[in-house]
Amino acid sequence: MSDLESRITRWYEQIGELSPKDLEARRDVELVITKLDEGQLRVVDTDSAGTVTVNEWIKLAILLLFRLRESQTFESGPFEYHDKLDLKRDFARLGVRAVPGASARRGSFISPGVILMPSYVNIGAWVGPNTMVDTWATVGSCAQIGANVHLSGGVGIGGVLEPPNALPVIIGDDAFIGSRSMIVEGARVGRGAVIGAGTVLSPSIPVIDAETGDVISRGHVPDYCVAVTASRRREFAGGEFFLPCVLVIRRMSEGERHNKTSLNDILREHGVST
Repeated sequence: MSDLESRITRWYEQIGELSPKDLEARRDVELVITKLDEGQLRVVDTDSAGTVTVNEWIKLAILLLFRLRESQTFESGPFEYHDKLDLKRDFARLGVRAVPGASARRGSFISPGVILMPSYVNIGAWVGPNTMVDTWATVGSCAQIGANVHLSGGVGIGGVLEPPNALPVIIGDDAFIGSRSMIVEGARVGRGAVIGAGTVLSPSIPVIDAETGDVISRGHVPDYCVAVTASRRREFAGGEFFLPCVLVIRRMSEGERHNKTSLNDILREHGVST
């Protein structure tokens, strides 16, 4: 892959001069997109220690794709589209259930066992096995969603292409993201974590331990934590205001799976729903 990587990097250095007529550049870029689509390449690599590496050159290939393709009109069932990128197809072969109204761009990878309700998955995203992308949920470009994850109705998983070294949103295996939550700008949700409905998580928002009041992190909910939206008082020259935060209200045992009934009980104690 080092030869392909070096060619993509070289093409990106010339991006201002390229057009859809540059077939050699397009051949290399289309190869990367095909490998993304089939799961042979991934925008983010994570090692056994949890260290995350962004494969910047793959993002460059996605940006080049928009430069090297022209918009075209195409149809999918009764719908007409006019875009530079086509949609994924052949869900039955992939082992994916895609409900009418669901769409995923080619260049995203959807694992076997995934259920796509009317929802959207953008190019470069990775969705792990047996994950549910519920109604009106969106998975942004290059976002990484683990296995056995539930993205509830209306969840927004932010995407990122530029700058190339920017970290995409990462959702760990077995996580549960409550309805209408927004996870954006490279925020991370740990393995088995539960995010209550309506929570906004970004690198600028502190994650606070409810028992101690300590700031655990910014934009990162640790593994096997139940976290909800909250606010904290702050004094400014203009008066007293409340700024958003995310509150960890419970820590589960490692490997503990969240039971829907018990989860609802936990969240109701704090006036939050799933």
